[in-house]
Amino acid sequence: MSLFRRLFSRKSKSDQTSKSPIADDRSKYMPEVNLPIDEQFMINFKRNGGKFLYCDNESELQESFDNILLENDWYEKKVCCFEPSLESKFQGYNLEFTQHTTTDFYFATCEYLIADTGAILICSNQLSEKKLSELSDNIVIVSSTSQLVGNISEGLKGIKEKNKNAIPSNITTIKNFEPQKEKDFLSYGSISKNLYLLLLEDL
Repeated sequence: MSLFRRLFSRKSKSDQTSKSPIADDRSKYMPEVNLPIDEQFMINFKRNGGKFLYCDNESELQESFDNILLENDWYEKKVCCFEPSLESKFQGYNLEFTQHTTTDFYFATCEYLIADTGAILICSNQLSEKKLSELSDNIVIVSSTSQLVGNISEGLKGIKEKNKNAIPSNITTIKNFEPQKEKDFLSYGSISKNLYLLLLEDL
């Protein structure tokens, strides 16, 4: 059973009182411990400021998406999306899908979830030829647990293997999911986004 399923399944009272190993936030300066990639991703994604919604099945996925729209008042609003399959899957919410970048939020799948940094790997399959800086500050990503990989090298290798005839362009990662209070040389060039991740269990 995956970590996500263990954490989000119903627990007994004894389980609820026991402390989860990821509940104790580790300092980024402490030595790394060998954690499963799903646990690594959760810790790093949370550290980056992302909002995470685990979905056990397709019904929960739709319900979680509906809750995001409700929370942000995004019903009947414009949404930037370059994936027809995603538009078809979520067509029942009166959203105005467009490929223009001036919208209330950007909606996409991804290629991989990178465990060691908590980043999301995307490419022209999701972005077309747009830059992250051109998109809305609000992003909703739909992914699955089978897309978890340990590091960026594994993700790039996976993209090459899936697209042997024509490797997609515009490969990039989304990593910063909350506004930087103060800019410094460490955050220079980074783009902060308000990001929701809908993660579907498929393993």
